[in-house]
Amino acid sequence: MKINTALILCAGFGKRLNPLTLKKPKPLLQIKNQTILEDCIDTIIELRVENIFLNTFYLSKQITDFFKDKNFPVKINIIEDGKDILDTGGGVLNMISHSDSKDFFVFNPDTIWNKNYVGEINDMQKYYFQNNLNNILLLVNKELSFDNDLKGDFDLEDNIIKKNFKKNFIYTGCQILNKNLFNEYEVENFSITKIWNKLLMKKQLNGFESNNKFYHLTNLEIFKKLKDS
Repeated sequence: MKINTALILCAGFGKRLNPLTLKKPKPLLQIKNQTILEDCIDTIIELRVENIFLNTFYLSKQITDFFKDKNFPVKINIIEDGKDILDTGGGVLNMISHSDSKDFFVFNPDTIWNKNYVGEINDMQKYYFQNNLNNILLLVNKELSFDNDLKGDFDLEDNIIKKNFKKNFIYTGCQILNKNLFNEYEVENFSITKIWNKLLMKKQLNGFESNNKFYHLTNLEIFKKLKDS
């Protein structure tokens, strides 16, 4: 089994990267002469995904116009959040309501994705289906983070995510989710952490460890360091 649909979260304001994001949406910022959105899409294409959905809200016309000049070998569907921004949970639910797929990759484009992740994500996908899961998050030890100030989110023990005092692991911005997790929710503003926290309480939030160096656009200082590296 394989996942044929990926979602990319592109609606946010990117306030931590002001003033760069006052006139340009964060996914269209460039590192090494390519937008971080293209890095994300190129990685998804390597996963042999057939359909990509991405949501927009802030400066949405720029993202729509960006695709007019591109010819990616994959179907890309742009879904507007609507009159109000939906946050991560509401944005995902709004996108999956336009798809017949049951399982989805979900990507945050503010991680600098590259082809080194493809093998790991495929292994995570294999683990997901072999164990009949409905969720799994790609995590990385904070020691591998380019941003040394980035704090951990979780602990990981035998592929089960926990929140203990150590919090040595960072969520990379890639996960697999099943549509059924959203059955009791409506398309409105809510964070995906609402679903994660319910799963955490039941010890049913799953994780998969990445061994890649982790580059994340945390703030303006890190963006400048990445541009100069």
